[in-house]
Amino acid sequence: MARNSLPKYTVPSLTPEVGAEVAAILQQRLDALNDLALTLKHIHWNVVGPHFIAVHEMIDPQVDAVREMVDQIAERIATLGVAPVGTPGALVKNRTWDDYAIGRDSAIAHLGALDEVYIGVITDHRKAAGDTEESDPVTNDMLIGHLHGLELFHWFVRAHLESAGGALATEGAQTEQSAARKAARKESA
Repeated sequence: MARNSLPKYTVPSLTPEVGAEVAAILQQRLDALNDLALTLKHIHWNVVGPHFIAVHEMIDPQVDAVREMVDQIAERIATLGVAPVGTPGALVKNRTWDDYAIGRDSAIAHLGALDEVYIGVITDHRKAAGDTEESDPVTNDMLIGHLHGLELFHWFVRAHLESAGGALATEGAQTEQSAARKAARKESA
């Protein structure tokens, strides 16, 4: 890491190099959670069908909680002495995932796609928690707290996709679009 990209200060007991490394991990999570909040709001606006109101009302508290996680991450990045970047252009430039591709569709189709979104976000958040476990326990603790909420929301989504026998309508799906199709097919069957 180039010396001029290091923060001028960071939290006590961390070196500027470690502070910059942790901030870089957090910037990736900031981008992912900003994207998740926008995706959740998009779903909230575009669900239709018999499960509309249940899903529409389930999503808003998730948006609020994810936005709170975003704020916590941005403030932690600043605490580490680095400027958090929350602009749309930076998010799009830095993201490693495809844009959410489901438009107006049934609530169940959106939940199928959202199942895949949560799998990606949670998997990457767990990796970030693991990557900060030794270097910064405070950041690690924050990320673990976020995981509690994200995994709870994922369970809410999956409860709509699960059969009485415990099978997920999205089983075997690899993309948001295939998960949406599988969930919609299962619902209409």
